[in-house]
Amino acid sequence: MTDPLHALSPLDGRYLEAVAPLRDFFSEFAFLRLRLRIELDFLRALAKIGLVRPLTDSESAHLDRLIADLSPADAAAIQVIERRIRHDVKAIEYFLRDKLSDSSLKDLLPWLHFGLTSEDVNNLALAIALRQACNAVLLPALDELLATLRTLAWQTRAVPMLARTHGQPAVPTTFGKELAVFLVRLKTLRHDLAAFRFQAKLTGAVGNFNALQAAAPHIDWPAFSRAFIAGYDLEPNLFTTQILPYDNWLRCFDLLRLTNAILLDLVQDLWRYISDGLIRQALIESEVGSSTMPHKVNPIDFENAEGNLGLANALFLHYAQKLPISRLQRDLSDSTVRRTFGVALGHTLLAWTACVRGLNRIAPNEDALRAELNAHWEVVTEGAQTILRSIGREDAYEQLKQQTRGRILRQDNYRAWCETLDVDETTRRRLLNLSPETYLGKAIELTEQACL
Repeated sequence: MTDPLHALSPLDGRYLEAVAPLRDFFSEFAFLRLRLRIELDFLRALAKIGLVRPLTDSESAHLDRLIADLSPADAAAIQVIERRIRHDVKAIEYFLRDKLSDSSLKDLLPWLHFGLTSEDVNNLALAIALRQACNAVLLPALDELLATLRTLAWQTRAVPMLARTHGQPAVPTTFGKELAVFLVRLKTLRHDLAAFRFQAKLTGAVGNFNALQAAAPHIDWPAFSRAFIAGYDLEPNLFTTQILPYDNWLRCFDLLRLTNAILLDLVQDLWRYISDGLIRQALIESEVGSSTMPHKVNPIDFENAEGNLGLANALFLHYAQKLPISRLQRDLSDSTVRRTFGVALGHTLLAWTACVRGLNRIAPNEDALRAELNAHWEVVTEGAQTILRSIGREDAYEQLKQQTRGRILRQDNYRAWCETLDVDETTRRRLLNLSPETYLGKAIELTEQACL
């Protein structure tokens, strides 16, 4: 591997270690190994349906070793062939022919890549990579993020804070409740991602099984295709051109794009709270916040997350715009785009792990939150006018609007107003019992429900 200091992409340089788990699925080597596996699995499947002779146990083990023992030197040999013939999948076929030509399987060489188009192999390999990467890397990373967010929401469920709508003081909420909203949104998407089923196709050059049907018309090729694809825990699609329609994969990318958009909303809010002094960040002694300002403690994890969320979603958006469109039965412009799937997932993974780091080092500045709340007693007037309306005061809203709209109300102003009202003592006590720190509605209970 090239020295990371000289890598063109930061995913292969600066962030090499952070995204390393994805290399097992989206590196060039991983893509070669998956396609080689599919070619050999297809040969075995032909033997199972009786189209070619049965394989002995030792022959089957030999094929297993070819897959498991594929070396960097083997991959380089495939690439040498590819550079000569300028076709990636045919290069794998030729490589396998060379590997099997001196074995007991040499009589089966004509059956390698039998009746397939390259896209039958490529789309299966990519679908497997996407499924495995989601299960092995992305979902565990999202679970860690959700667990971290859940813990913080629970711990701060009763910490009152001022909510703002249109950027203006609105009514009180709790810090935990605001996190709980993001938690619930993300939990829904996590469920959908876990349940997602990737499609794949094995239907031939333009989707009609032409070559397979011509060579072996007695075989039920649609049934064979369904069974072969299901063997990889994928959903078969029989209605294709040369390529699998990308609609299914794009639905998964849209789930990831929406997840990232929600996290973008979260990290920008948290950045604002830090900027306003409403959140404290844990100090790490060895860190430097600025090369010139010694006092700085920057929200770098949330800023890093924001940048990577944007990069990932830019790619996901391009996939949504590009991949549903193919000229006639296929053009090759999708191929180079698909090779960036690992890049989009890499920036997604970087963002999610940065979110976890950021969440693990923040805590609400409760003194600042309370001070801000108690400086805005006008935020209880929503409750006050609603209490008055409940006893039949039709002018309650208008009266409070006249006194408070565009103004800051102090505690003594509010209490003096309560004393001047012509209301029964029970109502007056209800009004006097309102305060910015206690006018929380069901925020605490809702947060606890979200954290279950």
